[in-house]
Amino acid sequence: MTNPAFSIVALTLFPEMFPGPLGHSLAGKALEKGLWQLKTLQIRDFATDKHKTVDDTPYGGGAGMVMRADVIDNALKAAKTQLPKARLIYFTPRGVPFTQKLAHELSQESLILICGRYEGVDARLLEEYEPLEISAGDYVLSGGEIAAFVLLDACVRLLPGVMGDSTSTHEESFGLATDFAGLLEYPHYTKPPIWNERAVPDVLLSGNHKEIGDWRLREAKKVTKARRPDLIG
Repeated sequence: MTNPAFSIVALTLFPEMFPGPLGHSLAGKALEKGLWQLKTLQIRDFATDKHKTVDDTPYGGGAGMVMRADVIDNALKAAKTQLPKARLIYFTPRGVPFTQKLAHELSQESLILICGRYEGVDARLLEEYEPLEISAGDYVLSGGEIAAFVLLDACVRLLPGVMGDSTSTHEESFGLATDFAGLLEYPHYTKPPIWNERAVPDVLLSGNHKEIGDWRLREAKKVTKARRPDLIG
């Protein structure tokens, strides 16, 4: 049986964390349907000493431990036998920011994910393989697994057949629709029409699709200017 186009192998010290939240809701249903595939490899299985050592003290001194290049190299070679053409991803606060644009790009490929721990991996491994280094945000996590959940959830929802309305991703925050590109999403309302003396904006009840579209664009620009002015220059 052929692998789906979006197939993942995650290298991790904690394979029991997967699929975690990805086993529920849209991502979980898509996983059950075979719209994407997720496998894990336990990095410790590829250590060669009797203690299954995956890390050691950093050369030059300093706090923390560093994951060994030789052990992860062994794991990567095994992963590549499963997904020989997959793109290699390493999660690190030093990486490029993960964005919706990058999610669209990565959702078109199969991926091998390196979920580091401790102080990260030996830099020589990164020099050897040149993975795409990705940061989930300007903060530090205990390991790459949580960043992997973020990346995978963002990618899976973009796959054909995962979301009920394929156009719903176009106008959301950071969507690709021309008018809304680069903007945060406009506010949404549903029933009841009045709640706690707060009414739904009249324009949304008007049935005039052009006026509704104009209102949504104005609101998207307003919230982006207030909260993320960096997005509009």
